Amino acid sequence: MHQFIWLIPILPLVGFILIGILNKRLPIQWSGGIASVAVFLSFLISLGVFKEVQMDNFVPERIVYFNWIAAGNLTIDFAFLIDQLSAIMLLVVTGVGFLIHIYSIGYMHHEADHSRFFSYLNLFIFFMLLLVMGSNYIVMFAGWEGVGLCSYLLIGFWFKNTEYNNAAKKAFIMNRIGDLGFLLGVFLIFMTFGSVSFKEVFEGAKQFSSNDPTITAICILLFIGAIGKSAQLPLYTWLPDAMAGPTPVSALIHAATMVTAGIYMVVRSNVLFELSPYASEIIAIVGLATAFFAATIGLKQNDIKKVLAYSTVSQLGYMFVALGVGAYDTALFHVITHAFFKALLFLGAGSVIHAMSGEQDIRRMGALKGKLPITHLTFLIGTLAITGIPPLAGFFSKDEILAVAHGYSLPIFTLLSITSVLTAVYMFRLYWLVFYGNFRGTEHQKTHLHESPYSMTIPLMVLAVLSSIGGFIGMPEIFHAPHLLKEFLQPIIWKSATYHPSHSFEYALIAVSIVALMIIIYATYHTYVKRGQLPEEDKDLPAGIPKLLTNKYYVDEIYNSLITRPLDYMSGFFSTYIEKGFIDKIVNGTGPALQGLSGVLRFAQTGNIGGYVFSMVVGIIAILLLTLIVY
Repeated sequence: MHQFIWLIPILPLVGFILIGILNKRLPIQWSGGIASVAVFLSFLISLGVFKEVQMDNFVPERIVYFNWIAAGNLTIDFAFLIDQLSAIMLLVVTGVGFLIHIYSIGYMHHEADHSRFFSYLNLFIFFMLLLVMGSNYIVMFAGWEGVGLCSYLLIGFWFKNTEYNNAAKKAFIMNRIGDLGFLLGVFLIFMTFGSVSFKEVFEGAKQFSSNDPTITAICILLFIGAIGKSAQLPLYTWLPDAMAGPTPVSALIHAATMVTAGIYMVVRSNVLFELSPYASEIIAIVGLATAFFAATIGLKQNDIKKVLAYSTVSQLGYMFVALGVGAYDTALFHVITHAFFKALLFLGAGSVIHAMSGEQDIRRMGALKGKLPITHLTFLIGTLAITGIPPLAGFFSKDEILAVAHGYSLPIFTLLSITSVLTAVYMFRLYWLVFYGNFRGTEHQKTHLHESPYSMTIPLMVLAVLSSIGGFIGMPEIFHAPHLLKEFLQPIIWKSATYHPSHSFEYALIAVSIVALMIIIYATYHTYVKRGQLPEEDKDLPAGIPKLLTNKYYVDEIYNSLITRPLDYMSGFFSTYIEKGFIDKIVNGTGPALQGLSGVLRFAQTGNIGGYVFSMVVGIIAILLLTLIVY
């Protein structure tokens, strides 16, 4: 497979170029087919790479293609790193990406500009693969910026809608804030180690003592980059707004791949973060705050995609808690399971929206179980998986995070457990309101309710299977089965959390989780199905916590008041008084001033030769007198 590795990112890039050139001349079956085949071929090659990495005699390989940048002491190769971490991420990106491409053929069949959509999807896959395959921070950063660009293009795909354009710009700008931190971290890495190559940086870092100020500064700067890309406090508000893009975009970028780039970067840099307990503690605290904060907001959201968006922010917080406590393999475990069940939930939501003729408000849905049997069953599996019902995927990864958090800090474990309960509440609230009760849509919507085409339901079924069995790659010790993922990742994790909970604690955790979930399922069923209670309309909400949560703690309004409006005022001031009132007047006044001066000088051009000679003599005398005076 060595000779084919370069094709993994190149195939989606070729798909992007080909679809982009042919553009609207392609029917959707062709544009979607070309894009899907490109990603599928990348998946097949990634599968071959994964099998090679599994071999006992495998040694991580750095493949150099050419010297990219050479300036003074800085030499950067365009090179890929193939090891256990990149092999897993390749499978996640290409595997889930392929399913979402197939789904998009059915979802976007009515879209006139489908070629542009599929070309953007392929370009995104290319940059994401570049990000996870790069052997140094600069190649990673190129992919990092590329997925940010593609996010902007895909979120604003329906660019004729101003609100969607604003959401795209918001995502782009907020990511740039984090990216500046990442870039400064890379600069500091080069200044400290004289290289940006992973191997040289990590080997050099092992010579530093724990909590060295330079290493801590590097880690904090890198984490700022992760905060922006992975939507953590305070740079999380772009992700819920990113739901403005088509639903497959939400599934691909904001559930399975792009937002996990920050997690991947920290796991890849685990040597640095392990040497900075101070930075790791910051990561754990920010992740915990984000997980709880977003979960509380999710309780009162009524847009089906917004509920899932805040769920994504919350689940990313879980992953950062795992990173902060040193359980890097556990964080990656949740990245994998989350990719399965969250992509499933987003695509399931897209199937519901497709059936409801574009309706996204769960208060206008209900009783869809019978009309959308496949969507209902797969969405139920995704809901059970994210809430941690055994033996589905989320059960194993979430419980592992809770277990390592318990070994690190009881307060963190407690708040994370409460967050887990909140996750179950808002997810089953969503499930019951969408699929049970009475239909609350219009008669037109009711007569057009139908299951989605196979191009949409088959990816749902595949993801449902993965959400069901994906957790078995990380079995707890109490089941006396190997933790396949932990063993596989061992070569790339320098040090990992060594906390091993007792069997009694594990059994208690599982038992309490199951009992709590059963109570939540019954309570939400009784509230939203038996009693038929519906969320209140926004205008009818009384002042207090419900209104606060519905309005998302007014964070956007606070940012608007403290940041956006002052910047708008400053830009207006500089535009009116500095640019137009001063600079423009100088520039615009130059022409008339020269014209006025030339008008004065014109009088000296009399055409009288005697006058010219007289002027020359006067000038010569003036020069001589000036010379005598000065010297």
